[in-house]
Amino acid sequence: MREANSPFSNPLGLHFSLGMLVLLGACAGSDSAPMARPNATLFEGARLIVGDGSEPIENSAFLVEDGRFVVVGRSGEVELPPEAARVDLSGKTVMPALINAHVHLGQTSEELTDQLERYAYYGVGSVQSMGLDSGSVAAQVQRAGVPGGARFLTAHRGITAPEPGRSEVPHWVTTEAEARAAVRDLSDQGVELVKIWVDDRNGQYDKLTPALYGAVIDEAHGLGLRVAAHIFALEDAKGLLRAGIDAFAHSVRDMDIDEEGLALFAEHPDFILIPNLPNSGGGAFPVQARNLALLNEAGTLIAMGTDGGSPPAAHQEMADMVTAGMTPAQVLVAATQTSARVLGLAEEVGTVEEGMSADFLVLDANPLDDIANTEQIDAVYLRGEAVDRVAIGARINAGNERP
Repeated sequence: MREANSPFSNPLGLHFSLGMLVLLGACAGSDSAPMARPNATLFEGARLIVGDGSEPIENSAFLVEDGRFVVVGRSGEVELPPEAARVDLSGKTVMPALINAHVHLGQTSEELTDQLERYAYYGVGSVQSMGLDSGSVAAQVQRAGVPGGARFLTAHRGITAPEPGRSEVPHWVTTEAEARAAVRDLSDQGVELVKIWVDDRNGQYDKLTPALYGAVIDEAHGLGLRVAAHIFALEDAKGLLRAGIDAFAHSVRDMDIDEEGLALFAEHPDFILIPNLPNSGGGAFPVQARNLALLNEAGTLIAMGTDGGSPPAAHQEMADMVTAGMTPAQVLVAATQTSARVLGLAEEVGTVEEGMSADFLVLDANPLDDIANTEQIDAVYLRGEAVDRVAIGARINAGNERP
């Protein structure tokens, strides 16, 4: 599990509250006057990174109303509606909120609420919990949400071969009938992403066979669900690709991907890799870094995930992705638009575009110049509302957590 190893330079950040902003303009009495929009805010002057890999919009302007982007353009092109607020972001950089596509979080409502608020503090607007959630709490939090916290999605209980002594949360399956029944159970729970494990844990267990994971994938796709696999070995990656897997929650870790493997990745253009790199100073990093660079160069879709429950770890993961050979621009797309895609949220978050949820970061420096600048957070907005980073930061510091 990943842990960030570099503190933020400004742990408390600056806090913007829409209630503190000065409202400008007034609604005229004429029938022909434009409608007053007191729930709207115009943000002007920032460099805007849209999140889709396009060139940033310099001196941008975007209007947020009722939690969504309604107009995105350049300063001078977007009018200030009557009674709307204006925020000057000159000298700042704006980008979509980060999306962490692979986490494992607490199991009580209190734990989840606290963690999701901390993710928001660090600029993460959405997270996907990957298959170790028991009971009903995770589903309840997903439905209700956490005001001022990251959006939460759960894969509920994943599917694996029996692993005595490791975890009894996932569905343990030994037959195709059990595998299909487990998928149907997850579908009934409202899960949209099924997590499977295909790993013998260094020879400790039998792993899911091709027949079993093939049954899972077939049943899931028949129900309109996606499947993400925890893997370790190249041979398992090849078998899963042949079976139509949608995503890997880890990359190949036992060896460099060969030509046959590359060809299989290329045959699946909609497949998404969540690489989940180990710390760059360790011995496990080089082979995974080479494989990430190879797949990225070949055009495989890359998302971002950290596996563990450390809220700031996303920033270290992105730095490690750059160390592995991706450009900052590619990493930003991975951590926003592509991660939204693997979560099934591509129509809701991941880019700064008209109609999307207004989940965005205000940064003091440009992450296209240095990916570490994603840590220079001035403000975080989720669903159009400023996150109370002062209050959350005070709680973090009181607990002596490294920010």
